[in-house]
Amino acid sequence: MELSLRLRRVPGRYGIVRLAPDATIPDWAGGAGFWAVIRAEDEITIVCLQDRIPDGAESSRDWLCLRTIGPFAFDATGIVSSLIAPLSDADIGVFVVCTYDGEHLLVAERDMARSMALLEARGHRFEA
Repeated sequence: MELSLRLRRVPGRYGIVRLAPDATIPDWAGGAGFWAVIRAEDEITIVCLQDRIPDGAESSRDWLCLRTIGPFAFDATGIVSSLIAPLSDADIGVFVVCTYDGEHLLVAERDMARSMALLEARGHRFEA
């Protein structure tokens, strides 16, 4: 059974930054709006509004963000797959950050209009 999810655009243009695993989390990472810091054994990844990212930081920029409108059961299955499968099938790369109540799907700005059309074609709905 195909899932039909409600989605909304998250305001702003985002960047994804890579820091060394022993780096201190910089103050510029936080603030209003969506942001995330993920520490792994071999790196720290920061997602934040790109105008906060200092020049020279190792980063990928010009990402836009979609968010599922939940909440969903914590053990629900197929949510992320229903979002990324149609985009992956169309050779569109994504960066996903999941939170307790929803998923944030970052898509390159150049691919956003096509991504939204593909998601709508799969039965997902966009809300303001």
